[in-house]
Amino acid sequence: METQSQRRPAPLAIDLFTDIVCPWCFLGNERLERVLAASGQAAVVSHHPFLLDPGTPPEGKDIPAMIRQKYGIEPGQIWSRLEGEARKSGIELDLSRVRYSYPTVRADTLIRHAAGKGTQRALVRDLFRANFLEARNISDLAVLAEIGARHDFTAAEVSRLGTDEAELATTRQDAAEAAASGITGVPFYVLDQRFAISGAQQEEVLRAAIERAAGESRPS
Repeated sequence: METQSQRRPAPLAIDLFTDIVCPWCFLGNERLERVLAASGQAAVVSHHPFLLDPGTPPEGKDIPAMIRQKYGIEPGQIWSRLEGEARKSGIELDLSRVRYSYPTVRADTLIRHAAGKGTQRALVRDLFRANFLEARNISDLAVLAEIGARHDFTAAEVSRLGTDEAELATTRQDAAEAAASGITGVPFYVLDQRFAISGAQQEEVLRAAIERAAGESRPS
């Protein structure tokens, strides 16, 4: 006779590709977490790196100057829509406070190792918030050690991972493989290794996609 545990479906596998300094990724991750919390859907969320600007120098890039140079417009014209979307999901985002965009390879390396500690999702949320709500340098080892301490990392472990060239190279390779796979923008979600969603979709879009993927998933 089939037992209740045999009938229970496995948690939905969700792979999420983001860049920690991408504001749409911040919004996309928060929307995913809100949908999962509201629905009660069991899910295993795995975070993967995607480097929108692999050449960001250690001192960071001046975001307003970069926007003016690239688009020829004032930053507020871009930020206002995004800030409005963030408020819909309960995020009081003020992008004028975030002057610099910093390299994320060190943070991404911690995220990779947090998977084995069971703290990956919480660490990702804290890193996004540190970058966008507190305007902190998430490439700085002291900042990472402070955040990492809340997610089962020692200061020595953060220092080692953040300066180990082999570890950093692995992270860069993971990001390069994501780009080579055909992902051109983030956030990018893969549900049950079958359904792909690109962009920071509205919560109702994510909810419908998750319900469909969960409904079609095979039982454990």
